[in-house]
Amino acid sequence: MTTTGNDSPVIDDPVTQPPARVGRPRRILLGAPGDPRWARPALWAVLALAAVLHLWALGRNGYANSYYSAAVLSGTRSWKAFFFGALDAGSFITVDKPPLALWVMGISARVLGFGTWSLLLPQAVAGVAAVGVTHSAVRRALPGTAGHAAALIAALVMTLTPITVAINRDNNPDTVLVLLLVLAAWCCQEAIRTGRTRTLVLSAVLVGLAFNTKMLQAYLVLPAFTLVHLATAPGTVPRRLGRLLAAGAALVVSSAWWMVVVDLWPAEDRPYIGGSTDNSVRDLVVGYNGLGRILGQDFAGGGPGEGGPGGGGFGGAGFGGASGAGRLFNDVMAGQISWLLPFAAVALAAGLVLTARARLRPARVALLLWGGWLAVHYTVFSFSSGTFHPYYSTAMAPAVAALTGLGGVLSWHAGRTRRSWAWVLPAALAVTGAWAFTVLRRTPDFVPWLAWAVAGVTAVAVAATALSGALSGALSGMRPGSPRGRARLLAAAGVVAALFTGLAGPAAYALTPLGSAVNGTNPTAGPQTGGFGGMRGGFPGGFPGDRRGDRPEGLPEGLPKDPPEGSPEGLPGGFPGGPGGGMSEKTIAYLRKNMGGATWLVAVSSAQGASSAILSTGLPVIAMGGFVGGDPAMTVERLTALVASGELRYVIPGGGRGGPDSGGSEVTAWVSANCAVVAPAEYGAEYGGDTQDGRSLYRCGD
Repeated sequence: MTTTGNDSPVIDDPVTQPPARVGRPRRILLGAPGDPRWARPALWAVLALAAVLHLWALGRNGYANSYYSAAVLSGTRSWKAFFFGALDAGSFITVDKPPLALWVMGISARVLGFGTWSLLLPQAVAGVAAVGVTHSAVRRALPGTAGHAAALIAALVMTLTPITVAINRDNNPDTVLVLLLVLAAWCCQEAIRTGRTRTLVLSAVLVGLAFNTKMLQAYLVLPAFTLVHLATAPGTVPRRLGRLLAAGAALVVSSAWWMVVVDLWPAEDRPYIGGSTDNSVRDLVVGYNGLGRILGQDFAGGGPGEGGPGGGGFGGAGFGGASGAGRLFNDVMAGQISWLLPFAAVALAAGLVLTARARLRPARVALLLWGGWLAVHYTVFSFSSGTFHPYYSTAMAPAVAALTGLGGVLSWHAGRTRRSWAWVLPAALAVTGAWAFTVLRRTPDFVPWLAWAVAGVTAVAVAATALSGALSGALSGMRPGSPRGRARLLAAAGVVAALFTGLAGPAAYALTPLGSAVNGTNPTAGPQTGGFGGMRGGFPGGFPGDRRGDRPEGLPEGLPKDPPEGSPEGLPGGFPGGPGGGMSEKTIAYLRKNMGGATWLVAVSSAQGASSAILSTGLPVIAMGGFVGGDPAMTVERLTALVASGELRYVIPGGGRGGPDSGGSEVTAWVSANCAVVAPAEYGAEYGGDTQDGRSLYRCGD
C-alpha cells in the first residue's frame, strides 16, 4: 500500500508469478489463484462458526414463535392457506405479515415433514448465507489482500452480532428479510461498478421480495441504493435515471403482485387480512406495517393493541425502550447491536476521506451504500413511536459489519504509512473498548471478569496500533532487518488485541442463545437486563398461562408433554398460554371428539390460543380477532353463517384485547344469547370449572 499527497491510500495488489490453473474443487476450498493462502480457509472457518451458532441445540427451540409455526403447519394442510399465509388451514384469517418467509418454511415442512428442524433449519441456513454474501460484497470493494482482510472482519462481525444469532435461531421473518436485502446490496454494488441495467433490476426485484417478507421495512435500504447509484454509477445522468426507472418498475411489480392478487380476490372466498382494519393488504401496508410502526398504531388506525407477535398490546415500543437518539444504546438494546456502532461511525468518516482517489472508487461506493443503509435504519429504529422489538435491529448488522471491515482496514493501512492518520484507529479502538466496558458493567454478574479483560486489552490495542504505525513510518525507508520484524510483531499483536476489543463482548452475548430455548415472540441474546423489553423471555415470568417450569426440554413454550389421542405424529398436544387464549388439554380432547363434520375445531378470541391449539391438533382453529383479538375479522353475520352451515360448532368468546370497532362485544353477546354453555363436567375442565382463563365454552347450532 502506498499513499499520495492528498493522504489517500492506494492499495497495491502485486502478483509475483502468473496465476496457475487450478481445479474447481481446489478453487472453492482454497480460493482463486493470487488470493492470500489464508483467505478462503478463514472464510470457511467463519461460516462454520456461524453454522454452529445458528444450529447448536436448535431442537430445544420447539416451534419458537407459535404464531408463525401454526401458519406454516396450516400451509402444509392447505395450498390456499399456504398462498395467503393463513393462520389456520380453514383460511379464516391471515398472519399480519406477507407470506414469503412462511413459504420458505412451508416448502421445507412439506419436503421434510413438519417439525422443529424443518421450521428453523431454513432460517439458520439463511443466516449463514447472509454472512457469506456480506463477505463477498466487502471483498469486491477493495483490491488485493486488504479486500480479503476487510471481508473477513465483516463476516466475523456479522457472525458474532448477538441479536443476529438470536433471531437466526427463531422463525420470525427477519432472517429471510436480511438475506434478501444483503443480496440486493450486492447486486446494487455490482450494478454501480459495471453500469448494467439488469443487475440493478435484479437488486430491485430482491427488495420487492423482501417487501413480501416484511413489507415497508424492506424499503429502508432504498434511499441509499437510489442516491448512491445516481451519484456514482457510470454513464450520464439521463442514463442513470433510465436505469433507476427500469429498476423502479421491477420494484413495483415484485413488491405489489401478491398484494394486488389478494385485494382483487373476492373477500368472501379468502381469509381476512390479519392486522388490517378493512380486510385489505393495502391497509396493512400503510397502517399497521407502515405508518403504525413509525408514528404508533393509534395514528395509523391499526388493530387495537398491535396485531403482531408481541405487539403494542403488550408494551409496544417498550420492548426496545423509549424512542430517541439513545434507544440503541439503552439497557435493552445496547448488548444486542450497539457494540461496534461507534467504531462503524468513525470507520465510515475515515474511509470516505481515504477513498477520495478514483482507484478506490469501489470502496467509496461501498462505504456510501452501507453507510446510507446504517444511517436510515438508525434514524427510523431510534425515533419510531410504534412497536419496536430488539430483533428488528438485526437489519443493521450487515451495514455495521461492512463498515467495520472496510473502514477498519483502510484506517489501519493509512495509520502505518502517514503520521497524520496514526491516531485514527487507536482513537476508534479506545472508544469501542470504553463502550464495551460500559455495556458489560451494566450486568456485573454476567462473565464478571470480561469487562476488565476488555479494558486491559483495549489499552494494549491502542498502544500497539499507535506504536506499530509510528514504527512502520519510521522504518519505511530502511532495509529489512530485525527492527522491521519487531514492527511486524507489534502490528500483529495490535490486530489480535483490536479484534478482542471489538468482538469479546458481542461473542459472550452471542453464545447465550445456545444455552436455552429461544423466546419465539421476542428473541434476544445476553443476560437479563431488567425492564420490560430487556427480559430474555420478553415478559417477566413469561406469558400468562405459560407453564415454563413443567415444560419438557425440546417442546414449545406452554405445551404439555403428552399429546392428546389422535394428534398428528410429532405434534405435542396441549393448551395455549398467552393472552386471549387458554384451553386445557382435556378441553381440546373434548372438542376433537365432538367437532363432527365441522371445518373448525373451535373459535377463540385471538391467535394466542388458536396457534397453540392448531399446533397441538393439526386442525383449523378460528382466531376471531387476530393476534390479540383486536382485528374486526369476525362479525355476527359471519358467525351466524358459519354456525348455520355446520362449519363451526364451538366458540370460546371474550378474552381478547379488541377495541370498540373489533366486533368482539357484539359477537360475545350473540354467542351468549344463541349458544349453550357446555357444562365443565363434560370436558373435565380445570381452573374452577371453566376454561383456562375463566371463559366458558359454548356449543352453537345443533
